Amino acid sequence: MTLGSMAMPDVADAPLPRARGPLSETVLDVLATPPESGAASAALEAALTATPWEAVDPYGDDLQLALYLCYELHYAGLAGVDPAWEWDPALLRLRARMERAYLDALRADTGEIDGPAARDVLAAELDALLVEPVDGEGVSHYLRDEGTRREMREYVVHRSVYHLKEADPHSLLIPRLRGRAKAALVAVEFDEYGGGRAEAMHSRLFADLMEGLDLDPGYGRYLDAVPAPALAVVTMMSLFGVHRARRGAMVGHFAAAEITTAPSAARIARAMRRLGEQERCARFFTEHIEADAVHEQVLRREVIGDLLRQEPDLAADVVFGIRATNLLEEHLGEHLLSSWRAGRTSLRRPLPADGASLP
Repeated sequence: MTLGSMAMPDVADAPLPRARGPLSETVLDVLATPPESGAASAALEAALTATPWEAVDPYGDDLQLALYLCYELHYAGLAGVDPAWEWDPALLRLRARMERAYLDALRADTGEIDGPAARDVLAAELDALLVEPVDGEGVSHYLRDEGTRREMREYVVHRSVYHLKEADPHSLLIPRLRGRAKAALVAVEFDEYGGGRAEAMHSRLFADLMEGLDLDPGYGRYLDAVPAPALAVVTMMSLFGVHRARRGAMVGHFAAAEITTAPSAARIARAMRRLGEQERCARFFTEHIEADAVHEQVLRREVIGDLLRQEPDLAADVVFGIRATNLLEEHLGEHLLSSWRAGRTSLRRPLPADGASLP
């Protein structure tokens, strides 16, 4: 199958996933019904009021899948789901309560930032992102040095829930910025979307990578297999992106992602070649090595610099975005490495040996 025949990565045609608990079950049940029906509204209100929120795991499978489904209504939509659910008031109320639980956990786990000191803290956080430990032991190091093809395919499946819509969450920032910050962000996004060439969009390159690894490149096809740590990275982006009040955090997240991508992408490209994969499997990563090294400077100087010139009070939010990104990437890395080192799959269900789809 060639790029021309490959499933378009931005079309929601995958079946809905299975529920992972009461919250995701409620969301899936109501999405199967017409919006604004009395029964659906009652079910959503019951979930909102009857859920013991203090006992809900904000990083767990149930809340993360429920949030992911709510946010997906703003992207490609969900197969068989009425688009009118996107702005249903009852669903939005439940989503807001789940967001609060998630944000409270992220803030508690990343620490409070003192307002007057936020600019200095931000400079230190950005500098730290540029430091590569000599004895790094992260996922990209593991894949480069000893990862198997099975583990590489699993890694790509985890990342597919984001990379098949790459840049879309960050594009929500564009109307929330002004002046140089806006123009610089658009310049970075232009690269992410392939410089205007559909075949060079990063989401397209990732779909081609998946195909080269005998994986199904269809949008959302592996959602049922991806556990909470991978979903959490994506729901964080969506949470920051859909709320104007979180624009500073989204800028911090984007900066952290771009600054750390180039070295890890270089390691994974080396892993692909060590495993003897086709060059198209490495292209997605090689494309990020040079581009993201340039993006790092643009984001730090033009986007963050100009944003804080206009709105200096957002410095603490930018720090929060960086720290939240690091925290969730650490959670995912720990999950992947602990699973692989124990000899078990890192997915909710193992991939078939022959590739294309899950049973």
